[in-house]
Amino acid sequence: MSKDKPKTYREGGRFPGRIGRTWEDSEPAFPVPSPAPKDAPNILYIILDDVGYGWCEPFGGLIHTPHLMRLARGGLSYSHFTTTALCSPTRACLVTGRNHHSVGMANITELATGYPGYNGRQPQDKAGIPAMLHQHGYTSFCIGKWHNTPSEETTIAGPYDRWPTGPVFGFDRFYGFLGGDCDQWEPKLFLDREAIDPPRTPEQGYHLSEDLVDRTISWVSQHYSADPSRPWLTWLALGCAHAPHHVAPEWIDKYKGKFDMGWDAYREQVLARQKKLGIVPEHTQLAPMLEGVQKWDELSSDEKRLFARMAEIYAGFIEHADAQIGRLLEFLERTGQLDNTLIFVFIGDNGSSGEGSLNGMFNEQSVANNVEESVKQNLERLEQFGQPGSYNHYPVGWALAGNTPFKLCKQYTHFGGVRNPLLVHWPRGIQARGELRHQFHHVIDIVPTILEAIGIEAPQIINSVQQAPVEGFAMNYSFDDARAPSNHATQYYEMLGNRGLYHDGWKVVTYHGRRPWENKARWDFDADHWELYNLAEDPSESRDLMKGRDGSKLDDPMVKKLLELVSLWWAEAGKYQVLPLDDRFQIRALGRKGLYAQRERMTFYEGSVRIQEFAGPDTKNRSWEMTAEIEVPAGDANGPIVALGGASAGWSLYLKNSIPVFCYNFPGPEYTFIRATAPLTPGRHVLRYEFEKTGPEPFGAGGTGRLFVDDALVAEGAIKRTVSIGYSMDETFDVGWDKGTAVTPEYGSNARFTGRVLRVDFELKPDFHPDYEPDKQAEAKFAHQMLRQ
Repeated sequence: MSKDKPKTYREGGRFPGRIGRTWEDSEPAFPVPSPAPKDAPNILYIILDDVGYGWCEPFGGLIHTPHLMRLARGGLSYSHFTTTALCSPTRACLVTGRNHHSVGMANITELATGYPGYNGRQPQDKAGIPAMLHQHGYTSFCIGKWHNTPSEETTIAGPYDRWPTGPVFGFDRFYGFLGGDCDQWEPKLFLDREAIDPPRTPEQGYHLSEDLVDRTISWVSQHYSADPSRPWLTWLALGCAHAPHHVAPEWIDKYKGKFDMGWDAYREQVLARQKKLGIVPEHTQLAPMLEGVQKWDELSSDEKRLFARMAEIYAGFIEHADAQIGRLLEFLERTGQLDNTLIFVFIGDNGSSGEGSLNGMFNEQSVANNVEESVKQNLERLEQFGQPGSYNHYPVGWALAGNTPFKLCKQYTHFGGVRNPLLVHWPRGIQARGELRHQFHHVIDIVPTILEAIGIEAPQIINSVQQAPVEGFAMNYSFDDARAPSNHATQYYEMLGNRGLYHDGWKVVTYHGRRPWENKARWDFDADHWELYNLAEDPSESRDLMKGRDGSKLDDPMVKKLLELVSLWWAEAGKYQVLPLDDRFQIRALGRKGLYAQRERMTFYEGSVRIQEFAGPDTKNRSWEMTAEIEVPAGDANGPIVALGGASAGWSLYLKNSIPVFCYNFPGPEYTFIRATAPLTPGRHVLRYEFEKTGPEPFGAGGTGRLFVDDALVAEGAIKRTVSIGYSMDETFDVGWDKGTAVTPEYGSNARFTGRVLRVDFELKPDFHPDYEPDKQAEAKFAHQMLRQ
């Protein structure tokens, strides 16, 4: 054998060596993976969640973000970059380079329906950028939020094809959470495909943003140490700043008094800063606020104090996240990787969220279950906002202010919902520094930009599947030419029935008659009013050119322009699977009933933990019972036997000093304890809990809870009202454990049963209210689904 470097060949290619009778008269050759192109850059996505156009410093906002400013000064700021108005659809575009309906992600996975553009299932022929780059020598990491796996496939039963590490998306490693949001203090995490606990507790200083950046630095460090010649792609999607807004008090206190001016004055101040920075033209006007939103000057002093504190928490949350981004940048610079890392910072995957309603909330489950949180009640727990045990959101007024100068917010196809700041930083590949770019672009343009930066084309075959074309337009032409015309001339929008279209500097758009926390549109599609804007004259959509105009006068040039653009919207809708139009917001949540049917009899065994609520027993709006066979050890036995939900709402069957207890936690919190009086003796016992629904309400009806030990009734009590929509945003169903936050204050977070659970059987009764109407159930359920976006 030659002592020279061994002969190699591309994996999958023809063996170039020689096969003789023995090794002595043969010549070896080793198959090797495809190398990356010479000097190929690393790729880093940094995605903030629910952050609007006017919050952060680089785009005129009042939230201090020095590390985002560093990236803006060292790179480019795109002022006319657009998203889809919701998280999952935007991320589907970012990872595939195709429109969200093209890949079945019209909205969120929980609202999937049986149409190609709406089924929530990423097609095999439209694989993600990690799968594309795998063929070119890249390693890829997905860290943080991932809300693009079909909700019914997020249990341990799989299938795993559409998980981040599955073949469709193609990441090599995953560390993060699978839902639309999560508790920042006690998140429900996965490492690749395994559910794991956070490495520390809140008392030990844990926070999700810090953990995600720690993991990013660790994986990139290990990768660079092992093979510095091989580039990487990292998807870092922080939970910030989606509700719940969680951060330590020292970050909140930095903003004490900074938002006392209120949301109306904030908008005026930020617009002035945006004009000074050149982010928007001098003639830009503030778009009108959403009808019904309070004027700040008309609020009471208590309301102002509460609402200002909610904005302080949000601002501290974002500045804390910026500090973590700074740690990552420092690491990349220290290891010599920063210059050749192409960084995209998406300051929001949609506009700021108005789902906090007019007054904000301490617990998002309150609005989902029609529980009113009073200003007085929330002032009394003001210091708890943002801390462990809260699940807080700010009022819609702050969302609209955060989207300055645009109209509306998340969920809408006006610019308040779809226009977000983009920072691009790549010292080795972009000569310009600290410059603005005003070309129009969309989230589908990121993948083709990456491909062009590397110098490769999208593969025609991935996982033996012929691939559909990428639909976006590369932005690289704009890197060093501020005056180049945009190559993305036309872009449609559709979200939850709201529609829009950009074309050559004009825009048409509809508002489909539903406020962001409401469940129902006020009119059908035929009654939609198409608004028309000339964006050169009116960049913020503040003056509808069709207002007061007779749409039947076809010789009116504005009417002609409107008809041209609306016709183009319909053509694009047909091309990209937007049809059929669907404003059955509530019923969408029931669209798969029968396809993934809920079993009325279910059995679980010890070790069944971190089961998503929808995959566990459905104990809402019905009578039900569960029977648990347990073994009690000698001495006091404690901890949860079965639990569903957490601090926001839920129920738990547990032992306290060997005494059986059932706790029902209704949002408030409003605890009901059904407690035995005698402790269990050591050995085997059978506990049974029965809930008999007696209330007349179709949803959230009260009833009677009964607790039995070895067939003897030991406790009974009335539960005045029950959860109708969902127990939590991210808590789970657990046997022998209560993963995450505790349902009851009688045991701590992540508590475990000190005995043994042999099995738990559920029988779910078919006793829905006789006046049950699917539309009513769906309407209620929709509120919960919207909070998970």
